[in-house]
Amino acid sequence: MIESAISRYHTLLSETGWDEARHQEFLDRLREARVMYGDRVSVEYLRAQFLSREQHELVRTACKQIWAALDALAKHIPHEPRLVDDLGLTPRERELVAIDPGYPGFSTMARFDSFLSGDLLQFVELNAECPAGPAYTEVMAETFRSLPVMKAFEEEFEVQGFRTRDRLVATLLDVYSRWGGEGTPQVAIVDWDGLSTRHEFELCKEFFEARGIPTLIEDPRRLRFEGGKLLSGDGTPIDLVYRRVLTAEFIGKWDEVQALVEAYRARAVCVVNSFRSKYLHKKMIFGLLTDGKNQAWFSPESREAIARHIPWTRRVQAGQTDHHGRDIDLIPFLLENQQTLVLKPNDDYGGKGIFIGWTLSSDEWKAAVEKAQQDDYVVQEKVLVASSEFPTLREGIVYDPLNVDLDPFIWQGEVEGFLTRLSGTALCNVTSGGGIVPTFVIQSKE
Repeated sequence: MIESAISRYHTLLSETGWDEARHQEFLDRLREARVMYGDRVSVEYLRAQFLSREQHELVRTACKQIWAALDALAKHIPHEPRLVDDLGLTPRERELVAIDPGYPGFSTMARFDSFLSGDLLQFVELNAECPAGPAYTEVMAETFRSLPVMKAFEEEFEVQGFRTRDRLVATLLDVYSRWGGEGTPQVAIVDWDGLSTRHEFELCKEFFEARGIPTLIEDPRRLRFEGGKLLSGDGTPIDLVYRRVLTAEFIGKWDEVQALVEAYRARAVCVVNSFRSKYLHKKMIFGLLTDGKNQAWFSPESREAIARHIPWTRRVQAGQTDHHGRDIDLIPFLLENQQTLVLKPNDDYGGKGIFIGWTLSSDEWKAAVEKAQQDDYVVQEKVLVASSEFPTLREGIVYDPLNVDLDPFIWQGEVEGFLTRLSGTALCNVTSGGGIVPTFVIQSKE
């Protein structure tokens, strides 16, 4: 059904007369809607990602089962030094995660990175700290659904979008209430000045304020902690921090951000996500899920979901480990199995520092394994990368074969919405130049 729907959409795109003028109008509308990464429009292609109802249910079920495993794991992490050591938390990170944020749980909003090919779903990473995209994706979807080609498509197919901004607001307010907050909080969206994602902060601010929630955007270096209150640069008392600054970058400016640390430690402000999300954000969290020593903590359903959806992952360090129940010496194993392995920094983003075994020479792979042992890296088994053709305009409509990274948002353990990234290379991410498109669940009206 999906392939048939894609074919029909491409036919309708040609029939509705997509030309340079219409294309420029489309880009202008996206720019006006601020679906932008820095100064460039984040959308290059003219078709959304389509999911069947069955595929959508597959993703929802898998995410629920994996999240249940993460919840089970989370009960042990703070009390098991072995697990914290395996995750690779730095001393400063350990200091932050030791602070009680005032409410339970490690991550109330997150985003998986995954590839879906038919009914084969495989996750490769988890952004458990401060996932970007919930406002972008919904605004972008609204722009797509106003196009003549989508209106024609919706005459033949039922199309379901997502309300990610509503789930974002509901999650923030629910956590604020569980933290002990009363009434409507003064919200601060906190990240560095001048970021390429600033447009999404503005979209969130407008959406929050339209629902009666006063909101400001603030650099953490301007915050002050005075009189038992966290204050913005202009002196506005802040009740709830919607944290978009990454912990690693926050720690990198440690002396300049102490106001937020002190307010957080004093429980003078509710911070979402809390710094305890760092436990789940490390890429080695998939190593804990797939480690044979930890399987007894998971339900049979979660163990089955891990085996089906989570690729084998390990921290890169010399010594013995298990590989699907077989004992191996890790470093020789890496050197002998280059064609099926990827090396990733344990805590980085944007595709930086990744070594893809099957794209490198033998000497390049040996050098990568050596670097991975010196730095903080994980190794992960290769997954099947999903791909499809997407149309764009270059002297007429052309169809590019692209890899499709389907990234479901998780709100307190439940899926609502997706960030879908496209790329012509092995890496799919916005920071390395990949475009994004909205995702819709579709069903033929026939």
